Amino acid sequence: MADTPRAEGVNSVEEEKDCDETLFFGLRAFAMAFIHGGCGADKSTANTALPNLPTKASSLKAQSMKIRLKVEDKVMTATLIDSKTTRAFVSLLPLTLTMNDLFRREKFAHLPRPISEEGKRTHTYEVGQLVYWSPGRDVAIFYRNYGEKIPNPGIIVIGKIDSGVAALDVAGSVKVTIELHDEQ
Repeated sequence: MADTPRAEGVNSVEEEKDCDETLFFGLRAFAMAFIHGGCGADKSTANTALPNLPTKASSLKAQSMKIRLKVEDKVMTATLIDSKTTRAFVSLLPLTLTMNDLFRREKFAHLPRPISEEGKRTHTYEVGQLVYWSPGRDVAIFYRNYGEKIPNPGIIVIGKIDSGVAALDVAGSVKVTIELHDEQ
């Protein structure tokens, strides 16, 4: 089959898939760069502890750690996984973010500083996952799944919303306050 000539301009399935993935990644990067001017952390509520200094939050075991997310009058909880990325994220809390909508599938916001990229990367996602998308310093929460693959370098899962993720399934941006859950 390798010797079979192709008409000029005809792409193989693999070439089309690579092109689709490149286009998706490019559109995401463009959309995030375009939107970043109006999103991000409200630095007045961000914890300013240095990332390598121990804090009350970072000294807790992340594997059983829960956070609370408030969107207007709705409250969600999320269970975090144990990783360096998660502990670095927790060191930023409490945090208020303006999370913008992307592709009617996720809300994302720019963190006040980069966090560890030492968590496990994946190229798939599930509804309710809280993820770190580096190198862009973005945190995202998926509220829909259309089955797309995440392009390189992938995402790092921080945790998962326990219930109520539908609160994010609204058009436009939302203001989200994230803090440690009192009942650890």
